[in-house]
Amino acid sequence: MVYNLIGRDYETKNFTFHDVHVEGTARIADAVAKYDVDRFVQVSSYNADPNSESAFFRTKAEGERVAREIFPETTIVRPSPLFGWEDRMLNRFAGESTIWASNHLREKLYPVHAIDVGAALELMLQDDTTAGQTYELYGPTQYSMREIYETAAREVLKRRPVLNIPAAIRKPITSILARVLWFVESSPDMVTREFIDQKIDPLAKTFRELGIDPVEMKACTYEYLQGFRSNVYYDLPAMTEKEKREEKKYVHVLDDQ
Repeated sequence: MVYNLIGRDYETKNFTFHDVHVEGTARIADAVAKYDVDRFVQVSSYNADPNSESAFFRTKAEGERVAREIFPETTIVRPSPLFGWEDRMLNRFAGESTIWASNHLREKLYPVHAIDVGAALELMLQDDTTAGQTYELYGPTQYSMREIYETAAREVLKRRPVLNIPAAIRKPITSILARVLWFVESSPDMVTREFIDQKIDPLAKTFRELGIDPVEMKACTYEYLQGFRSNVYYDLPAMTEKEKREEKKYVHVLDDQ
């Protein structure tokens, strides 16, 4: 069995989205067909759409099409944005000094636990009925990016400033920085994706068909974000939503007596 987990959030001077998501997929699918591999799982993305405004989403959809053309029994998996240890969603809001945005954090999505997605991929290894199927793996609750930001802020007991820059200004800035810096904080296509809410394909199968009950994000944030807290608050237990609302205005002091 072969899993294609190769993907890229942004383009580089060496590789475009098409190189990675389409040409790369074609090479892997060709090898799978040539060497008579029994199963092939193409891990794509939520919102994969050939007509999307985002080149990332368009090429993900094109990769799905190419994989199925070469290997018709390809299993397509479209995971939502993942949360977990060292993720790029909760950690972004908990750790960065300034949050850059262009859509006022209004993008809506269904975050999914990385462990749940891993469990689903493992089940596909053992279940041949998943061959040729398409799965959308998403969490049980829809959040706006603003709600995720607020959740992270409550857990780390600190609010990071959010600086909203219009897309028309931010896109050329990120394009220039991507050519100058050796690391990438954002890109024009990432800015475009901020304006695209997650849509669920009603024809795709979900965790339900795999017998998995996906974890709620809020059940895990304390464990994953505790390390971002100040040492003064580090050992405070997780609080209920009501307790958090009541204690927002108080300074917490530990008393070990």
